[in-house]
Amino acid sequence: MKQARVVFLPSGKRGTVEPGTTLLTAARALGVDIDSLCGGNGFCGRCQVQLVSGQFAKHGIESQSDHASSENAVEQRYRQKRNLPATRRLACQARILGDLVVDVPPESQVYRQVIRKAVVDSPIPLKPAVTLVRVKVEPPDMHRPGGDLQRLRQALSQATGSAPEAFAFDFHLLGSLQNSLRQGEWQVTAALYETRQVIGLWPDAEPRIAGLAVDLGSTTVAAQLIDLVSGKTLASAGLMNPQIRYGEDVMSRVSYAMLNAGGAAEMTAAIRATLNELAASCAHDAGLSAADIIDLVLVGNPIMHHLLLGLDPVELGGAPFALASDEAITMEASKLDLLLHEGARAYLLPCIAGHVGADTAAVALDQAPDRRQEITFIADVGTNAEMLLGNRERLLAASSPTGPAFEGAQISSGQRAAPGAIERVRIDPDSLEPRFRLIGSEKWSDEAGFSEAVRQLGLNGICGSGIIEAVAELYLARIINQDGQFDGRKMANSPRIIKDGRTFAYRLHEGENGAPDILIRQSDVRAIQMAKAALYAGYRLLADKLELENGLNGTDRKPAPKLEAVALAGAFGSHIDVKYAMVLGLIPDCDLRQVTGVGNAAGAGARLALLNLDKRRHIEALVTRIEKIETAVEPLFQQHFVEAMALPHKTAPFPHLREAVALPEPFAIAEAEGAKRRRRRTE
Repeated sequence: MKQARVVFLPSGKRGTVEPGTTLLTAARALGVDIDSLCGGNGFCGRCQVQLVSGQFAKHGIESQSDHASSENAVEQRYRQKRNLPATRRLACQARILGDLVVDVPPESQVYRQVIRKAVVDSPIPLKPAVTLVRVKVEPPDMHRPGGDLQRLRQALSQATGSAPEAFAFDFHLLGSLQNSLRQGEWQVTAALYETRQVIGLWPDAEPRIAGLAVDLGSTTVAAQLIDLVSGKTLASAGLMNPQIRYGEDVMSRVSYAMLNAGGAAEMTAAIRATLNELAASCAHDAGLSAADIIDLVLVGNPIMHHLLLGLDPVELGGAPFALASDEAITMEASKLDLLLHEGARAYLLPCIAGHVGADTAAVALDQAPDRRQEITFIADVGTNAEMLLGNRERLLAASSPTGPAFEGAQISSGQRAAPGAIERVRIDPDSLEPRFRLIGSEKWSDEAGFSEAVRQLGLNGICGSGIIEAVAELYLARIINQDGQFDGRKMANSPRIIKDGRTFAYRLHEGENGAPDILIRQSDVRAIQMAKAALYAGYRLLADKLELENGLNGTDRKPAPKLEAVALAGAFGSHIDVKYAMVLGLIPDCDLRQVTGVGNAAGAGARLALLNLDKRRHIEALVTRIEKIETAVEPLFQQHFVEAMALPHKTAPFPHLREAVALPEPFAIAEAEGAKRRRRRTE
């Protein structure tokens, strides 16, 4: 009988199973994190999952709800007594009959992903788009007829010095205007958007108004709720992007929109619902209501930008990668189905290019490379790496498709960052024995107390920062060579190196009580090589255009400028060890002291735009000056990619790195005897 293929999201873990296997059994076999207190007997209801229908070109799967068994009596009883949502199934009861894509919601995961997108609450000169003005309005008089709106307009003119006709009013205000004036005894507080548009009205002298700055990441969505009067951050929250169920990376989501009628609308509805959830959560934590949120700034990559706006992203899926608009957008938040203040406005920063979005514009706003003398490389690393290179004289931007490997997806023992995931790895170059550390514990695996940490947290897999360090340590210990190949001869030196089909693997941790081993396989090394090569190749294209010393151009001309600083933005960039990133060749050579993680720079840029109107005008102007390099059509990209597959690089010398780290000398790995015999038989 033909085996069925199954993909679990958001982890990205996949495999084949015999038809009739329960989803919970398949999840356990593949190392997918699904909660089940009752041992799969259908009592606890913790293992709820959602079946995703549609064509998934990336996985080569057409997933349909009838590719799972029909709802059984256990599920029917649970649905009636415990209100199991109509879209959910119990993983312990639903059986796989054909190819399936399955979404595991956060509440069904034992080890929730850590949303690492905190933003530092740094001081910002306050000049928000929404300001409050307290005015006294002349009461109506039989001898001076006139509408309440006209007399409010006159009062605003007197308070601000602007002409009465300069003020425009949202229509929704007419319904509450007269009541507000009389309740306030002819004194009201008006909210002005960009000094002219009246969007809110209160009888209160000091109404609380808040703004929301949102970073729409393809994996996580992070929001900060900020007091628009004081500039203080009131609350923050993050959620997994629900669009992951349609594809781990943005191009998979474009494919879903192309192959499934109404697919783009589904993804639009999903992200808008998540924004409402985040707004309500932040407001609750701050003791406010979502109706107190009156301004909203959003940043995201171009596909997230288009899907939020309800725009078809299909044009972004192929050359020339045309944006519907590359300008900043201001609109009523209600048009995005957001349940905020009735007059709330949403501002979306401009996108830079078809694959370089408003999130990169926000990074530029926060990091301000256009105001620096030193040449700086800035990369926001996610499923798509967006990058900037330059200084105040010239600034370039590009993106490169790194894929989800850096987030633990498509890694055999990989998982997203969550308590219990391996995040730090060291390998002794002599004994080849490892030591590692988990998210949620400061104990290393060779320290007293580590076993207790494992009992509390579990040991579930390895996340992005962990796999980066593991591959780099394998290279430094000469277990793999500069081409990423395992040296099978090391099996004689350590039981950690084991046969794995036709290749080899490194056993980082031996599973206990039936748990699978944590292995670093040849396929894992290749996945990291391809991801890091894509990022570095993007950098080299920018370096070529800027004619840097380590680019291909400018070497026979006047002395070429040099790269002087590297900044890694985003959650991933902030949690990797920059030394190991450079050992892999993930980032270009630079003085390690000048390589920094700058945190959620996209979120910080959104916060700047929320609190200072001048920042919006600045980034709108800057984006028009940034030179866009489209890696997909650059003829040298493939050459740079191939050279960057080597560790740290095939041709780049990396002198700064060699001063700090003793890199292994290149060595060849002999062809396996079996492969030699097979080749001789074909000659």
